[in-house]
Amino acid sequence: MSKKVKYKSLLSAREIVILTIFFLAVLAAFYFTFFTPNYYNYSAPVTFEVKKGESFSHITNRLYNSHIIPGKINFRIAGIIYGAQSKIRPARYYIPNGLSYLDLIEYFLNGYADYLKPVKFYDGSSSKSYASRLRVELYVDSISFLNELKNKKLLDSLGVYDSSFEGYLLPQEYDLYERSSPKEIIGILYKRFKSFMNDSLKGINQQDNKLHRILTMASIVNGETNRKDEMARIAGVYYNRLKLGMKLQADPTIQYLQPNGSKRLNFDDLKINSPYNTYKYQGLPPGPIDNPGKNAILAAVYPEKHHYLYFVADGKGGHKFSSTFTEHLKNVQLYKDYLRSAAK
Repeated sequence: MSKKVKYKSLLSAREIVILTIFFLAVLAAFYFTFFTPNYYNYSAPVTFEVKKGESFSHITNRLYNSHIIPGKINFRIAGIIYGAQSKIRPARYYIPNGLSYLDLIEYFLNGYADYLKPVKFYDGSSSKSYASRLRVELYVDSISFLNELKNKKLLDSLGVYDSSFEGYLLPQEYDLYERSSPKEIIGILYKRFKSFMNDSLKGINQQDNKLHRILTMASIVNGETNRKDEMARIAGVYYNRLKLGMKLQADPTIQYLQPNGSKRLNFDDLKINSPYNTYKYQGLPPGPIDNPGKNAILAAVYPEKHHYLYFVADGKGGHKFSSTFTEHLKNVQLYKDYLRSAAK
């Protein structure tokens, strides 16, 4: 029968006291290191943005370099304790003052933040559509956004020689923070537009009104079709009409005037007294009617050379083009026949 080992026979009273003091010291050091508040010398809270794809190590370095935390190693250890190395989401955080290392990790994982979200704007979308999407996706006030689009100080500060940002907000997918200010969002979208223009259309000068006319034409083209293969041809039709002094008679400009969004147009709609009514007034409308995509802009710059003056839907997602009104009437009849057969 084995004898029970008595701890007192292994350690002397003095050794037990030393060991106890050691463990208490380690516990106190751990508590002091990870639970003691850390203070920064800024007005609280401090805004801190975590970028998409940013590593925990890079976040730690930026927190340290910004003097929000006093040490990098301790923060990394706190992250390991929480298993947080891959759990911090891209967001705009508002860090309170006086958080310990562990409290700060907890805040990054469960505290209030404006998260980074992908938001896609489609080619040919109106600024009203942008505002609606921003309200739903990012909780941005849509009225404030629409008002900022006509803010002359903001237009001037970004070098836009126009009365509105309509047409200058390039449709693409963007990563944007929730509750961003309308000014910030407009700045990001316009910067992407400007980058595209600088890369693709270096000879276009805003101040000579050329860009304004191109975007206006591109917005009409994008209002007519999303088919890349037809855009340059449709642009060519409208440029041919302008050269001959014909009215553009572009349905998208009438849709632009509808207070409640797009609808099936009738003859009364064509009588609306507005400079945007291209059935009533000659030439281009005063400005873009939507935000055209890259393909529509390029089509407006490089239109197809032809003699077409008319086009009508073919019922299959495309259009039939014609050079004479007689030919156009035949195509219109073909489209009406298609609609009747499809309704049966």
